[in-house]
Amino acid sequence: MTSHPVILAFRSSVRCWRHRALLRVALEASDVRCRRRYSTRIRAGVSGMEEILSRVVAPLPSYETRDKSPPPPETNSLEFMYFYKSLNKEDKLSFLTKLSQDFGVDHKSVSELALKLLDTQIRDLATILLAEDRLRYTLTPRYKQLFSHICRVEGGVKFLVDLRADVLEIISSKASDSPHIRDLNGTLKSLLSEWFSVGLLRLERITWQSPCEILQKISQYEAVHPVRNWTDLKRRVGPYRRCYAFTHAAMPGEPLVVLHVALTEDISDNIQGIVREFATLDSDEDVNKITSAIFYSISSTQAGLQGVELGNVLIKRVVRELQSEFPHMAQFSSLSPIPGFSTWLQGLLSQCRKEGRAFDLLSEEEWKEIQHATDSTPGTPTVDSLRKLLSSNEWMRSERLCRVLEPVLMRLCAWYLYGEKRRGYALNPVANFHLQNGATMWRLNWCADTSPRGVANSCGIMVNYRYFLNETSKNSALYLQNKVITASDQVLGFVSQFQKVSKL
Repeated sequence: MTSHPVILAFRSSVRCWRHRALLRVALEASDVRCRRRYSTRIRAGVSGMEEILSRVVAPLPSYETRDKSPPPPETNSLEFMYFYKSLNKEDKLSFLTKLSQDFGVDHKSVSELALKLLDTQIRDLATILLAEDRLRYTLTPRYKQLFSHICRVEGGVKFLVDLRADVLEIISSKASDSPHIRDLNGTLKSLLSEWFSVGLLRLERITWQSPCEILQKISQYEAVHPVRNWTDLKRRVGPYRRCYAFTHAAMPGEPLVVLHVALTEDISDNIQGIVREFATLDSDEDVNKITSAIFYSISSTQAGLQGVELGNVLIKRVVRELQSEFPHMAQFSSLSPIPGFSTWLQGLLSQCRKEGRAFDLLSEEEWKEIQHATDSTPGTPTVDSLRKLLSSNEWMRSERLCRVLEPVLMRLCAWYLYGEKRRGYALNPVANFHLQNGATMWRLNWCADTSPRGVANSCGIMVNYRYFLNETSKNSALYLQNKVITASDQVLGFVSQFQKVSKL
């Protein structure tokens, strides 16, 4: 006979199961109603933006009740999410503009409290600190409170990451120059930086035994050297290779930033030997042959996390992981592309031709060699022939052209990486990333990426940024604080040649 307590427990579990089932059905029904309502409004041409914002963006509680006010209902967050997702691109801009302008900081209250703070300067310290805290609280935008509640519902963090991606696109495309939109972006970035802090990130090694969904996303997100097929992907997570990703509990199944590593004997100077090496597919790793780790691809998968420092932290975590696995490993380096070099070079050649200073860029002897190598027709400026030549990949197939152009392009590339600046920091984004991490601009590699993409982006040149672990902190501080680039003798030699030959 079944005991009475067991029967009660069974009945209780049935009631809980029924309650959860009913709750799930109610939520699903609410979801459907929300979707139908908003899709109908949009089809009818009525946005309802002001109505929904007034309803779901709660006023900021008073300073005295800030810790006692009950949170708004979860349906507010869900309504906001469903409504925003149903908007087209143009309506999203209008919606975000209204949200940032009408539901941000109460500027009148801020001004009043700022004046009161000035008046308290002659009072005791406790009074001043209280006035400062009131002012700090009043500077909180109303929509920040909404975002903080959205992050607590299922899928809310991913929604806000995607929302910020939309905001960044609005700013970069100059669809709006509103300072309120920029302030909205700053608020989102601050929140995401807190939610994706180092302590909340999980380092995962991706292997062929990882879930298929993760492997598929790793393949889709690869932005540096596209994955061609499943065999290619299997090789990139197989012997003599490592693949690591940061994940976050609030975004399960979503790799946030992915790092691919090749385990080699020496520091690699050619990417084709890494991404097209078939011999490693089923081989066993010989630990004695592994002395170097080459970071050959790092990809951020979420546009909305731009500016949230994940990549540099990932590299440092991976270095510790590899040191633990291979205590004898002594060399850590990237093999990095140089996006933007070809575009910069074409612009430079065009500017020099326009200003009649083309001969200031190369030596007279170099121009003669290029003229002979390109078989320039009489009357055609050699600079035009060079620009046309570099706009295609055909020159890479000619040993003569490669020999003539190598010293010229290596010199110009070194200057592009080392000498071209934006606000005092390296113009090239990949260089800026590694230099911030404390790496040394170590070696330029000729014909390192002969793929069509590599030739088109950087004339086939790649660069090693080497991580000397006992120097990275010092190098990073020198770069960030004093804008000093640490570079090898090879790179500095090319830079010196540029300064000697070019009269720009």
